[in-house]
Amino acid sequence: MTEPQHFRIRLEWPADPAQTAHPDANFSRNAIVSADGKAVVEVSSPTVFGGDASRYSPEELLIMSLAECHMLTFLVIASKKRLRVLHYADAAEGTLAIGEFGAAGKMSMQEVVLHPRVLVARGSNLAEAKLMHEKARANCFVANSVNFPVRHLADIIEAE
Repeated sequence: MTEPQHFRIRLEWPADPAQTAHPDANFSRNAIVSADGKAVVEVSSPTVFGGDASRYSPEELLIMSLAECHMLTFLVIASKKRLRVLHYADAAEGTLAIGEFGAAGKMSMQEVVLHPRVLVARGSNLAEAKLMHEKARANCFVANSVNFPVRHLADIIEAE
């Protein structure tokens, strides 16, 4: 695929007309995001920045996007290589800090580490399956769009 693909979302703030607004310093960080024909997602900032812990933060959504992109890319590669994947799970984590990545002296994502745990059919080539994660990382659209390292510590398990 070489043609540009376009994606559109909607973001609305305030999410609720009753929420505290500007210029109050404790204004609500809550908003909603959506896309045509899809469920509304309630978002906010992390609690450390005055947000609502029951809603997704931009940082969590970014990590989710990286984890899902890696999984989808891995599954496409596995399908082409005829690797039978029985289950895939990830417990990804990211680090937000002032550091090397992002604008000097500004808070930015410094690293995301994916922890994919993949169950494959008995008799699968585990070494090849592990290498497929390298290829998935190299071809994940979202990971190729960020300026910080996205690493993975994959665990490949053969079904009994």
